[in-house]
Amino acid sequence: KSYSAASLGQVAQRLMDDRISPRQAQFSKITEAWNRLLPAELCGHCEIVDISGGRLKVQADSPSYMYELQICSSELLKELQRQCPRVRLAKIKVVAV
Repeated sequence: KSYSAASLGQVAQRLMDDRISPRQAQFSKITEAWNRLLPAELCGHCEIVDISGGRLKVQADSPSYMYELQICSSELLKELQRQCPRVRLAKIKVVAV
């Protein structure tokens, strides 16, 4: 058998092309939709910190904004599911800073 060595750069590029780029594209769609859907008064106070296992984790910078986000989270979730079905979101989890 003959093996050829790949440079670290080639391996990293392959990883980016095969795994990271498609995932990043899905996340950027969610982030774009989130920014469009989030009520204006929450925009500067809530940010997506993780997307994994069907769960969107959002950080709010104060308890009052956490509460406001929790009030509208089911409506936001439905709309995100509609706009980004490939991500398969099941839940929005709101956490404190």
